[in-house]
Amino acid sequence: MAKRRGFLALTLAAGVVLASVSGSQAAEVKERVMGDPNAPLAIVEYASYSCPHCAAFHDETLPTIKARYIDTGKAKLVYREFPLDQSALTASVLAQCAGDRYFQFSDAFFSSQAEWAGAADPKAALVNLARLGGLSPDQIDACLADEAMTDAVLQMRLDGAQKHEIASTPSFLIGDDLVAGDVGPEAMSAAIDKALAAKG
Repeated sequence: MAKRRGFLALTLAAGVVLASVSGSQAAEVKERVMGDPNAPLAIVEYASYSCPHCAAFHDETLPTIKARYIDTGKAKLVYREFPLDQSALTASVLAQCAGDRYFQFSDAFFSSQAEWAGAADPKAALVNLARLGGLSPDQIDACLADEAMTDAVLQMRLDGAQKHEIASTPSFLIGDDLVAGDVGPEAMSAAIDKALAAKG
């Protein structure tokens, strides 16, 4: 097990997408949806918690997009995990284990990214945030020891790379378009308006 986890860590650190997910049967990792699940347009985001541009999107661009499209029922945000390194993988797993508090954890991880990513022990800093978010030490230990959950997060990343050619974060699937990077609220709004118009 230790060798296998070490391999996963080295693979992530090298930025290599796994060709397959081995070991225990993969657990289900849910796509997390912000907004009305029945909204006519899905804005699918692939992001890594250790990615500064992803944090910038969530802190600076998303509030405008949320007010214009998500809160008004025109679109929903679908978040998919795409961890770029071991710390981001830890954050993804902890957020998934939070269940209905997923976006509470997600917001906390992005808004405090500079602090935990720059800490001497990023994993310990993330665990502390998870405790502050309401997960017990036993829940955290069980979560981080769940190989099936880790494999499922990695599988979500693999699917993004293979099925949608995701190669960087953040990346967004908006209608028929792939938007790479945090392009700002106006450019993203233009892409969303185009996709909504195409739906009629």
